Amino acid sequence: MVQSVLGSITLGYRPLWDRARALCGLQLFVGADPAAHVDAPHLLRTLDGMWTASAPPLLLCFEEPGMLLDTLRQAQADAPMIAVEDAWLDDVAVIQAALAARRRGVRLVWRGDVRRMPQGEQARCFVRCLLSLQPEDAAAALQVAWQLRRYVGAPSTAFLRSPVQPGHFYEDIASGALANHCLDQCEAVAIAGWPDEEVLNSTPLRELTPARSVIERLLRAIKREQSIDVIEEILSEEPLLSYRFLTAANSAALGLRTGVDSLRRGLLMLGFTALEKWLVAQLPSANSLPNLQPVRSNMVLRAQLMGQILDAGAENDLRREVHLCGLFAELDLLMQEPLAALLRRLPLSDRIFAATLADAGPYAPALAMARALAGHDLALIRQLRHAHELDTEDLNRALLRTLVNLDVAVPAPLTPAAAGGAINRG
Repeated sequence: MVQSVLGSITLGYRPLWDRARALCGLQLFVGADPAAHVDAPHLLRTLDGMWTASAPPLLLCFEEPGMLLDTLRQAQADAPMIAVEDAWLDDVAVIQAALAARRRGVRLVWRGDVRRMPQGEQARCFVRCLLSLQPEDAAAALQVAWQLRRYVGAPSTAFLRSPVQPGHFYEDIASGALANHCLDQCEAVAIAGWPDEEVLNSTPLRELTPARSVIERLLRAIKREQSIDVIEEILSEEPLLSYRFLTAANSAALGLRTGVDSLRRGLLMLGFTALEKWLVAQLPSANSLPNLQPVRSNMVLRAQLMGQILDAGAENDLRREVHLCGLFAELDLLMQEPLAALLRRLPLSDRIFAATLADAGPYAPALAMARALAGHDLALIRQLRHAHELDTEDLNRALLRTLVNLDVAVPAPLTPAAAGGAINRG
């Protein structure tokens, strides 16, 4: 029996967020496990076999140059985008393999510091860049962002030069203000990852409120008399609204004899007429802040990933409980209250309390892994995988099953910027 390549690699991911703050792709980190030889063609075939046309486009980022080199030599035009580290281009073999791959139509992305963007012949090898900013460049970009807001309506702002180059990807962006500058003012294609905590801390609202878009979707679904499954799915996409709903369902005003410990049970108890009335009451205080959308989506993604890791399967009550555990695990960041105080207001299971408050119990390993997988620290992922005795292949399949089912608004924004694949330098 041929061993799957997924049993010898470690994977991590970061979402790519576009100018609408919608998911437009995924940065997939790939590293070979110690003493393992990774068959590059097998890896590419495995990803191709699992991926679908509607799934988010992938940008592969390898942990070390050997895997990159093998993949460059084997990849064809239909392969995912492949990132090439600037430092690895000192190796002539990598340069030659990259040039040959580009001639075959492989989409390559240069990855490095904005100050070292490739020039001339080398630049034509790449369809885009995945750029990072030094602290001084980030500070300069924020200064330009402030000036651009100050000079709104001026005849020309050409004299304002930002380090941020249009038409590329950016990673390790540390603030919402800098993300806004990259996406809105400089027309970056996407941001890899999102500064969740900084965005929440800088949110202008004194009290964070649920997303207006989700409430409106729920109201439309009710008017169309859609199924309770659809209603439950939409409601579970908004952590704060889900928490408020369970709090309302367990309030003394309803006078229920038993506690409501799941969204499904709450929907059955209240009914759609009462739900519609409650949702309408939430609308006046709802928010439409775009920078909060990636924050919410990351929380939902973690909950979905937990369900796949634990393989909750067809056991609906267990699946819903696991989802709530992941959805509420960082509720304190949204509500600026201690997590223990927030969760104690609801009749949740002891398993949820143990995982979120004490890092213990049957859900704790999946929660820890779901958090670690959302990043590029592959050493940490390996450490947790061994500590919790999780099977490598099962974990990687759980991650890929979760990612392939994510919705993207427009799957095409990661295509080359210009004919011939030349870097768009703005």
